[in-house]
Amino acid sequence: MRGARLLLVALLLPLTATAAGASASLQKLVDQTPKNGVLVPPPGTYSGPVVVNKPMVIDGRGKVTIDGGGKGSVILLHTDGATIKNLHLTHSGDSPNRIDAGVQVRGNYNVIKDNVIDDCLFGVDLQQSNNNIVRRNRISSKLEFGLGQRGDSVRLWYSFGNKITDNVTTNVRDMVVWYSANNVIARNHGSNSRYSLHFMYSRYNLVEDNFYVNNAVGIFLMYSDSVVLRNNHIAHAVGPSGVGIGFKETSDLTLENNEVLYCASGLYIDVSPFQPDTTNRFRGNLIAYNGIGVRFLNDWHGNIFQNNQFVDNLTQVVVSGGGTANHNRWEGNYWSDYAGFDRDHDSIGDLPYELYDYADRLWQDEPYAQFFKGSPMLEVLDFLEKLAPFSKPTLLVRDEKPYMHTLAKVETQTKKEEMDAYELLKKSLEN
Repeated sequence: MRGARLLLVALLLPLTATAAGASASLQKLVDQTPKNGVLVPPPGTYSGPVVVNKPMVIDGRGKVTIDGGGKGSVILLHTDGATIKNLHLTHSGDSPNRIDAGVQVRGNYNVIKDNVIDDCLFGVDLQQSNNNIVRRNRISSKLEFGLGQRGDSVRLWYSFGNKITDNVTTNVRDMVVWYSANNVIARNHGSNSRYSLHFMYSRYNLVEDNFYVNNAVGIFLMYSDSVVLRNNHIAHAVGPSGVGIGFKETSDLTLENNEVLYCASGLYIDVSPFQPDTTNRFRGNLIAYNGIGVRFLNDWHGNIFQNNQFVDNLTQVVVSGGGTANHNRWEGNYWSDYAGFDRDHDSIGDLPYELYDYADRLWQDEPYAQFFKGSPMLEVLDFLEKLAPFSKPTLLVRDEKPYMHTLAKVETQTKKEEMDAYELLKKSLEN
């Protein structure tokens, strides 16, 4: 009964408040709402900024706009256990130093869901905030700014155990995770941005079932170990630096059943894995129709490629700094350019798949020649080099057991295995 009275009081409060309008402030209604109450403002536009410093629910029911007036963040959550939902948040300030956002979160166990956030420099900013949920929001930044000057759709900074799920983001800079662990980033759609998802110094995160298209970069991990990327669809990361999934000095990664299509480079690997005695594991991924399937920035080791599909990439594998990619393990992958036979009908080629480096060195060593990659001129040069090489070609890849047909997705960990692994991770963090 007490909860019902609190709800009734919160619903009645707006009826006695200032009528909704462009100059009406929502702060007074928030201040009048009791702790753990529910505020449903009358439909209309209210002025911000708004500070929420107690657990409560603000429900706009899709009919309430909060206009930040171009100053600061539209809503500041400085509390635990609040819910912000069904609101239209717009017109934040434009200061990257203040991280002007639609919602700034400085607390734990809050929920931000089903909101439309536009004309805000950053969308949702979480700083030293744990166990929050950011779900089903539609987020865009300030369209008058260039791509590099916009803010991030969701920004995590020293934040743990958060769930960022089912959001639709467009025309933002990045979604970025800094110094944060044990977060789940799932089922988000991102387009027309710089980095769909960017990790810096962030370990033990799960990234799955996301859909990223028409961004400069799909997912990039820097100094971020023990991350799992699973069932993500990444396409059309094009341009000079277009990368589907990239890694820099990143170790103990698991990549399973991802689709990387129509990118300048499907996978980009720079000194990864970095930690001694670690591996990065690639299983069941489809790397198809890219300019380069896998680009190694240098001759490196420690990556395991099993049961992946490399389909119709203009160049399957490249080592930009020279050398070979054969210090990594290649086993049981499907290669669309494999020219062998399967006389014993075991679905495995009778001879290994081998990829050599011929005239490709021309466009790798001369950056301007990359413009002509795939052109008849370079393809003829490559063909002639294969017929009569002037020097001994470099063996880039050798797969002893190439599959003759496309592969099904690999089986991932069971829920119990995931929970056991999560408990181990928690214990390691506690120690």
